[in-house]
Amino acid sequence: MNCIVDSKDFEMIRKIAFETWPVAYGEIVTQEQLDYMLEKIYNITSLQHQQENLGHRFILAVDENNTAIGFASFSTYENQTNHHRLHKLYVLPNQQQKGIGKLLLEAIYSEIRKNGAGSIELNVNRFNNALAFYQKLGYEILKEEDIDIGEGFFMNDYILFKKVQ
Repeated sequence: MNCIVDSKDFEMIRKIAFETWPVAYGEIVTQEQLDYMLEKIYNITSLQHQQENLGHRFILAVDENNTAIGFASFSTYENQTNHHRLHKLYVLPNQQQKGIGKLLLEAIYSEIRKNGAGSIELNVNRFNNALAFYQKLGYEILKEEDIDIGEGFFMNDYILFKKVQ
């Protein structure tokens, strides 16, 4: 796994997102919402803004052939040095259930521990199969949240929380 250091890696992130999202959300949201969200969140300008202005740190998972197979992003939460936010965690469908998501999280936890550990939270769609993945790893549901993302679309999420030791 490597930390992304320049915008050339954003094309790989975008490719993974466009391959993963239809599988993760295809039965949860409409194709219109899927297309809207992918373009809004994963256009190169948006990814650069997330990194440069919002403090998102990206981690890329690569296989033995140095091919990108997953990614994650996280940041400190509202300038709290020991509370963090997981923004994204996606692994290519043909690479899932091989421990890659867990490895990405472990890499994030390692970074978090450098700041004295603390906690991490994330949003996950209430109907996303990933909910079971996070719960298996010790995340707890804090609350439900419906987020208006524009164009009449909403994200219907749980906010999950975990202490990082």
